[in-house]
Amino acid sequence: MASGIVIAATGLQSEARIAERSQGVKAVIGGGRDQRLMALLQQSMSDGVRGIISFGIAGGLRPGLKPGTVVVGTSVIHGSGRTYQPDALWSDRLFEALPNAESGPVAGSSTIIADRDEKRAIYLASGAFAADMESHLVAQIATDSGLPFAVLRVIADTASQGLPPAAVNGLNPDGTPNISGVLKSLSAQPSQLWEIIRIAGATRRAMKALFRCHRLLGPGLGCADLG
Repeated sequence: MASGIVIAATGLQSEARIAERSQGVKAVIGGGRDQRLMALLQQSMSDGVRGIISFGIAGGLRPGLKPGTVVVGTSVIHGSGRTYQPDALWSDRLFEALPNAESGPVAGSSTIIADRDEKRAIYLASGAFAADMESHLVAQIATDSGLPFAVLRVIADTASQGLPPAAVNGLNPDGTPNISGVLKSLSAQPSQLWEIIRIAGATRRAMKALFRCHRLLGPGLGCADLG
């Protein structure tokens, strides 16, 4: 890989650990907070940055995408109405290196899309395959900085699967699980337990697939020799 680093923008600490297993990759963790992630991305900008990748798990929007399905973003759509185009060469390398990957639009959101009906509405309006909380910020700062960017996401919760409150509120700003918040939510609404167990299983499958992606892509998460 040429000199310089690739920045991987993640929401979870576990995603960041996987990303940084690849040589030449530095991860920043947004923890689902727009301002935090933007500040961390801006602090990471330097002459040595070769590109930025949105890397992690995502919610499914297109019906039929199962947990563990890899999605390479062909565009990033934001609620503001703006659409961003990832670097074509980098995106092609991701798609070619990852067996059975899907490629399609990804929606960026400042909040977790937990409701099945909302997922369906976004899919019908935009055609987005998946939604996450980092891709729109990656696209914005990369575009403003004149850097290539890419989107690699793995489906955790499917389009037909809603998220209970305990899952929505289960994340600390540093990307670690908010165990006390989850337990408090479960105590107030015990009926969430089986949904939480199902979501946990789907998330484990997604994280295993994300780990396979890192192994297949190698140094720079596919960004080697760009430029």
